[in-house]
Amino acid sequence: MRKKYFFFDIDGTLTDRSRNITPSAKDTVLKLQQNGHFVAVATGRAHYRTVDLTAGVGIRNMVCNGGACIAIDDEIVLNTPLDRDRCIDIIAHAEAEGIGWLVTLDDTDSCYLPDYRFLEQGGRRNEATTYKIVPGLDYRNLTDIGKVYLAVHADQEHLYPWINQLPYLRFNPRHIVFEQDQKKDGILHMMNLLNAPIEDIVVFGDGKNDVTMFDDRWMTIAMGNGSEELKAKAKYVTTANTDDGIRNACLHFGWITE
Repeated sequence: MRKKYFFFDIDGTLTDRSRNITPSAKDTVLKLQQNGHFVAVATGRAHYRTVDLTAGVGIRNMVCNGGACIAIDDEIVLNTPLDRDRCIDIIAHAEAEGIGWLVTLDDTDSCYLPDYRFLEQGGRRNEATTYKIVPGLDYRNLTDIGKVYLAVHADQEHLYPWINQLPYLRFNPRHIVFEQDQKKDGILHMMNLLNAPIEDIVVFGDGKNDVTMFDDRWMTIAMGNGSEELKAKAKYVTTANTDDGIRNACLHFGWITE
């Protein structure tokens, strides 16, 4: 059997609504590796939020932080920060507008804030976070910025055209986050490090943020619970994540057997 290189999105693909890996997905990942295939995750999650989950299912390879971080055999080989100059300019605009902000600077759950404005205006992040208030924190001295959060409400985005300097996502109506969103670039970088042919890539995803890694040069599989946009771009649509979607696709293509 020809070796394949599998890249799985996590939320909504490997995991259910409780963010637990489904039993059939866990079993399939093990069988794929036993059959000699390469298995990795491709996720927007930061490395520290990815490693605990992947360890529980036996995955040791990661394209995480939206493609900016690559880990092979549990060793980080690359972790690229956001464009510093653009981050500084965005924060400078936020300061001028009185908009609260926070940043991540390392591979932990710590976020750094100069004051309480972000928490008052934008609320808390949608994940466990250690908020570190640093009075007088000078954004102009920041380096290696991982993410930038701004307390920009959904109905106010049009008021601040300068936020379009970097890609951003919204997981909360009260704030936006600038983070890496280049999963495909991360996958290609990993394949280059592995000296492996890209036509042997297989990607699984469910959301709009997975569209970037759905490339015609390799096999693209959308989950049955996925977005219609992703399904339209996929070469194959399997059943839902909670309906053995990963297992069924791998059986269909003969990558595993019963």
